[in-house]
Amino acid sequence: MDSKTVIVADGIFPKHAIPLGYLTTAGRIICCDGSADNLVKAGYMPDAIVGDMDSLSKTLAENFEDRLFSDDDQDTNDLTKAVKWCTNRGYKDLVIIGATGKREDHTIGNISLLAEYAENVKVIMVTDTGIIQPFLENCAIPSFRGQQISIFSIDPETEISSAGLKYALHKKKVKNWWEATLNEALGLSFELSFTGGPVLVYLKFADPPAPLKWG
Repeated sequence: MDSKTVIVADGIFPKHAIPLGYLTTAGRIICCDGSADNLVKAGYMPDAIVGDMDSLSKTLAENFEDRLFSDDDQDTNDLTKAVKWCTNRGYKDLVIIGATGKREDHTIGNISLLAEYAENVKVIMVTDTGIIQPFLENCAIPSFRGQQISIFSIDPETEISSAGLKYALHKKKVKNWWEATLNEALGLSFELSFTGGPVLVYLKFADPPAPLKWG
């Protein structure tokens, strides 16, 4: 069984084969409370449901009473509560699905939180269109020729350089989110070097999906 822990957030439940593949092979499935209903309807069982339980139906609360973990901290969202729950139990290879769609403010917030999670765990976010991965230091990233790449900087003073991308970055300070988007990989990998950080990298799936294992 795959040792990865899959966290299902309360965005749009995935339909693409790649995020569903992570779900199917997960070592364990952790739900934010609002996502439990969609998960069960899709035929999967949660190993734990984490959150303030304000979005959990009475029926599911009764059916999964033995795996409810309530967290009433109002200074964090349910996704962060789920990540913290995993970290506290030593589950540090995480795949987050269902974190986008629905409300845009939730989507932006969830994506930005990857930079914080990466300080303590190995984590990727998988959507129906691609993968978003945080990096805290210089990196070589597996890719394929023509893959669409976008790069986002949390700190606008971070200088980013690249090798292996169609539009090379040379100590680029990404002052706004759009400035390093819509790039393209030239081969089977590309490299990023940067000061400070962290940076978030979006890697679009091939169409049809390439046989490439992520994370």
